[in-house]
Amino acid sequence: MRSHYLPYGRQWIDDEDVKAVTDVLKSDFLTTGPMISAFEKELAAYTGAQYAVAFSNGTAALHAACFAAGIAEGDEVITTSMTFAASANCVL
Repeated sequence: MRSHYLPYGRQWIDDEDVKAVTDVLKSDFLTTGPMISAFEKELAAYTGAQYAVAFSNGTAALHAACFAAGIAEGDEVITTSMTFAASANCVL
C-alpha cells in the first residue's frame, strides 16, 4: 500500500503556456491557423522527423494512421480487446 498518491502523469504548465493558450483563444483561429503549423514544425524538429501532423483528437489520429498505412477493405488488422472502441472502429 502506498503512503502517497502515485500520479498517472504530470504536466508542466507555466505562465508562458497559459499566455500562449490565451492568445490563441482570443485570436481569429481556434482549431486551425498559424499556431498549428508552428507546432507541427517544432514537433518534427524536436523528434527528428521530417514531418509532423497535429490532430484534434486521438480518434482522428487513428483514422489517419489507417489511411497512411494503406489499410483497405479485406485487410487483416489486429488490435487488443482491452481498448477504447476507436482502436477498432478506425479500421472499419
